[in-house]
Amino acid sequence: MDAPADLLRFLRDVRLFTRFGEPDLIALAESLRERHLRKNQVLFREGDPGDEMFIVRDGIVLVSKAIKGRVEQVLDRVHPADFFGEMSLLDGSPRSATVQAETDAMLLSLDRTGLQRLSDTNPRAAAAFFYAMVHVFIERLRRSTHQVAEATRWGLEATGLDVESR
Repeated sequence: MDAPADLLRFLRDVRLFTRFGEPDLIALAESLRERHLRKNQVLFREGDPGDEMFIVRDGIVLVSKAIKGRVEQVLDRVHPADFFGEMSLLDGSPRSATVQAETDAMLLSLDRTGLQRLSDTNPRAAAAFFYAMVHVFIERLRRSTHQVAEATRWGLEATGLDVESR
């Protein structure tokens, strides 16, 4: 089965796949499935089991986290060519946040079975995928480390402690 040209053009705009060669991109495209959401439809809730990641093809989805009781904090708006859910894809962990469609949306999903099939049939494409994921994780870890340092600094300032003196 050949991947449609418009799907391949779209995948080239996804940060994870910008360095994929044409054969690797085709192999990956064949592992993806479409998933449609209506506006306000919940894809999954924080704590749900998960084993797939999603790429937004059309529309916008909201990622939120329960703060207390029924209060949720929107963490991110995911737009076309962005992705989410990769942690559960790789380790099968429960979902760390809730995802809901802000608009009608079309997603592309890659589940563990599809990733395993890609690894078995096209190891080079799978290696390119994992290499790209490592870069994403490093970028997110650096951002998180910076956010923790900033939150700590703000906390110290809020308590009136002099962060400049040692």
